[in-house]
Amino acid sequence: MTSSPAVGPRMTRTSLAAHRPSLPAAARRLRLPTALIATVTACATGFAVPADTGPGSAADAGSGAAASAVMQRQFTLAAREFEVPRSVLLALAYQETRWESHQGRPSTTGNYGVFGLTQVDVAAENASAAGRSGSETDGQGEGGPLGRNRSVVTEPAPFVDSPALHTLDDAAELIHRPTEQLRSDTAQNIRGGAALLARYQRAADAPVSADPGLWYDAVARFGRGGLTGKDGEAAGRVFADRVYATMRAGASRATSEGQRVTLPADPGLVVAGPAATVPVRAVRESVECPAGLGCDFTPAAYALTDPNDPTSYGNYNPANRPEDGEKIRYIVIHDTESDYAGAIASFQNPREQATAHYLVRAHDGHVTQLVHTRDIAWHSGNKTVNMHSIGIEHEGFALPKDRPTWYSEQLYESSAALVRYLAERFGVPLDRQHIIGHDDVPPPTQADAAGMHWDPGTFWDWAHYLDLLKAPIAPGTDAPPQAGDTVTIAPAFDATNQPPVSQVAARPENFVYLRTRPAADAPLVNGGTTKAEDWSDKAVTGAIYVVADQQGDWTAIWYDGQKCWFFNPNGRTARTDRRSTSPTLPDRSDDPANPAGPTVLTPRPGLDSVPVYGRAFPEASAYSPYPAIKARPVVALNATVPAGQAYTAVDDTPQPGDFFYDQNINGDAPDDRTLVVGTETYYPIRYNHRLAFLKSSDVQEVRPPARSAGGGTR
Repeated sequence: MTSSPAVGPRMTRTSLAAHRPSLPAAARRLRLPTALIATVTACATGFAVPADTGPGSAADAGSGAAASAVMQRQFTLAAREFEVPRSVLLALAYQETRWESHQGRPSTTGNYGVFGLTQVDVAAENASAAGRSGSETDGQGEGGPLGRNRSVVTEPAPFVDSPALHTLDDAAELIHRPTEQLRSDTAQNIRGGAALLARYQRAADAPVSADPGLWYDAVARFGRGGLTGKDGEAAGRVFADRVYATMRAGASRATSEGQRVTLPADPGLVVAGPAATVPVRAVRESVECPAGLGCDFTPAAYALTDPNDPTSYGNYNPANRPEDGEKIRYIVIHDTESDYAGAIASFQNPREQATAHYLVRAHDGHVTQLVHTRDIAWHSGNKTVNMHSIGIEHEGFALPKDRPTWYSEQLYESSAALVRYLAERFGVPLDRQHIIGHDDVPPPTQADAAGMHWDPGTFWDWAHYLDLLKAPIAPGTDAPPQAGDTVTIAPAFDATNQPPVSQVAARPENFVYLRTRPAADAPLVNGGTTKAEDWSDKAVTGAIYVVADQQGDWTAIWYDGQKCWFFNPNGRTARTDRRSTSPTLPDRSDDPANPAGPTVLTPRPGLDSVPVYGRAFPEASAYSPYPAIKARPVVALNATVPAGQAYTAVDDTPQPGDFFYDQNINGDAPDDRTLVVGTETYYPIRYNHRLAFLKSSDVQEVRPPARSAGGGTR
């Protein structure tokens, strides 16, 4: 959870220099969790594997292998040297990093290289955490001053050292190489990972075998992250099952550094011996989690901050969603700006006035539930979004100032499994209009705009995450869009899309910059900057906009009440919906495989502009049956949709404004725990970088004609 300056001229801007991470103070510690594997002390020997004739093989190398096959060759050589099946090494490294080296930069949890080997200076981390603090925006999200007696910060427990935090050092000792070399040299990192895995196999008295089915226990130990007992068994089993699923399905991809790596599928792979029966900790009935994920439940605080004031509680509202009428429409992705333990400590303090429903740990993807889905967690800073969403925190940092960083693959995998489960259960569409980042949440009022959060940050890989959700964004077309089309922002998350971001080296990013005119030297819109926290000038992967214009390689979209341009050569950075949304342009959707575009909204005829709202509260008359509830004001942001502009609706059908009232911790105040529902309806829209709301009475829909499978209109 990180806060940011507000968008440009339509929303009050605050000084970027005054920005602080808007995380609970207890979570705002640069402390790292336990790493991926335990200490080892012995060296492994050579191992003969079947001849390899694929890319990067010895035969291929002898005839002059392409530079893009170097990593494939490195896996082959390490497999032979340390007597580990190459498929096991490839699948394990894929589950750690998808074979990304990240140019030797550490992850949020101190992992290095394609095997995620760890090196953490515990004393330095505790020293850097000392004295860090900051203010949290109102997690409850009703707007206005922060309330509920939040006046103190939580002091985290000291970070405890562990052998599992030094696996890079252990691996370096095993292969007799300097630790610095294992950080940046992919070949040595792979050798170190192979040596560790071989050590685990021998320590378990398991046979050194070319059969990958006999390596399950060693792989599970690699994935435990230093955990012991039932927790360790569960974490190791989840990791090993993913590794073996990867071996069965196969994998192939080009890394961001241009390395093409391939793992052939082995669908008949069988895990031999007792490893297949390793028990997974039973999930308690109270935990709402997909089977096999090994979740636990650690309740967030629901307690008073002042024993004499029954209204002074945190960190969530008891409710009965969706049966009480509060439909769950969104799932919100956050990062913690802390380690896992610091986040847990924060959410267990009612003075923090913030919590999420779930927390995902980085090194092994372990999921902890904090609040039942029926209840309203205070996670987004917007009451409307809180009422209709589930919040998921991810251990990590959006932009740590003292280190580069990346999110772990196990974190992505577990989060996606959790989101698929929740989306199916509650009917949430698996798209970027409903699976949103904290940076997509609108400010509830204009006064809140400057403090809105911008996590999970510019390097959260939305494209990969949507792939894991089984809802990928299709690639861009070979032709530019036309005015009236809709486009989905979809730059490649690789070396071809590395827009400059302040304070970090060039790396793949999840957005495109927006400019005031179609030129690379044009100013960024809204007086924007290249700071990661400045969300006013960025269009993020998966967001859908209406095309306003097209000139050469540049596409203009309606964004934040203005025409904004992004570089889109041959439609490569945005997927075009070929069904025109303009009634004045022809419908060019002859391909039945191309689905109809989203609902598009524009001001009703006769209106020069319509107001934009940050929340969808009911009209004043809706509160009349409940005399104890004071009507909440319906106040627009400093933003409009002018006539002639158009914006995509998140949902095809508008929803009535509503407000969940709860006053006392025991729910015993007059009209307590009441859902107020109005008759005025709102459309959620994609307005700028964030969502927003329009009153349905202010707008009209512009829909392209629907076509039958045979191509005719219906």
